[in-house]
Amino acid sequence: MTRARELFDQVRARRTQLALAIRVTVAAVAAYAIASALHLLLPLWAVLTSLIVTQMSVGRSLKATRDYMLGTIGGAIYGGAIAILIPYSSETGLLGLLVLSVAPLAFIAAINPSLSAATVTAVIVLLVPTLHHADPLTSAIDRVSEVAVGAITGLVVSFLVLPSRAVRQIRASAAKLLELIADAFTELLAGLTRGRDNDALHRIQDGIGTAMVNLNAIGSEAERERAVRLSSGPDTGPLLRTILRLRHDVVMIGRATVVPLPADVQTRLAGPLTEVSTVIARFLRSAASALREGAGAPPIHPVHVALQHYAEAVAAVRHEGLIRGQPADTAERFFALGFSLEQMHQNLCDLDRVVGEWSEASSDKSARIAE
Repeated sequence: MTRARELFDQVRARRTQLALAIRVTVAAVAAYAIASALHLLLPLWAVLTSLIVTQMSVGRSLKATRDYMLGTIGGAIYGGAIAILIPYSSETGLLGLLVLSVAPLAFIAAINPSLSAATVTAVIVLLVPTLHHADPLTSAIDRVSEVAVGAITGLVVSFLVLPSRAVRQIRASAAKLLELIADAFTELLAGLTRGRDNDALHRIQDGIGTAMVNLNAIGSEAERERAVRLSSGPDTGPLLRTILRLRHDVVMIGRATVVPLPADVQTRLAGPLTEVSTVIARFLRSAASALREGAGAPPIHPVHVALQHYAEAVAAVRHEGLIRGQPADTAERFFALGFSLEQMHQNLCDLDRVVGEWSEASSDKSARIAE
């Protein structure tokens, strides 16, 4: 029973990937069936196109379909025009046309990768007639028809079969990023009093960078869905910008905590720093849970209190002159840390507001469903 439960939990944790696998399979089978029913020359291209356009989210599928169709139509027109307007009668002539077809389109694709399908399409339009004894115009029409069947099939399947919205995915990605920022923040502040594990910190920082790239990509997909009214979630911009600013705060704090504080300053600030680390990390993780579950934003008052206690401790350190006589770089890092924490405080307040907006949107949606 325990093994079955563990297996169920593992499958449930990968339900997004499992849904994608099911969509891809349905799209491939449906594309082949439709292409065969329409007696298209090469059903293979319909199937391959359906695989390409069936993506993790509807927003990504929309972009893949648009890019692939534009590239295919452009490549078919160009390749067909080259084959029709410049006849050839030898292998050397065909090679010359191949160069003329590939070089310009490859250059365009290098500038705009979303049009990479154009080069492949032009080559197919040019070479398929030599294999099937068809004329270039028919080859171009066949190619566009095959891709259109695959693209439309993949897009329809993305809409209808276990559809995955980027707006839902952005919650999970943002939550993961907030947890990584919490881990990095804890490790950085710990370094001021006990040193730190630089290898562990580098791993965390690398993970934050990768997760940030992921989040931005999903944000673009979510906005694409909103633009065509496939979803009605909050604007993703404020959430993404707030998390990016928190990421910058962590970078600035990292620069200010390269080495531990002087021993006498450590003694005075150890308690307040521990409180700040614990409270802010807890707030970030609670905000992550709120985003995942659509729950209300966590209370931010403890963050205000912890940072106020730290500010009072810093004022006492300065009043007692513990920073005077320290090397210039030590004093600079000490004041930079205070400034970075102030900036982070403002950004945490923004996060509190943004998480509240996403929670309200989730509550409104649940209320509409209940009605």
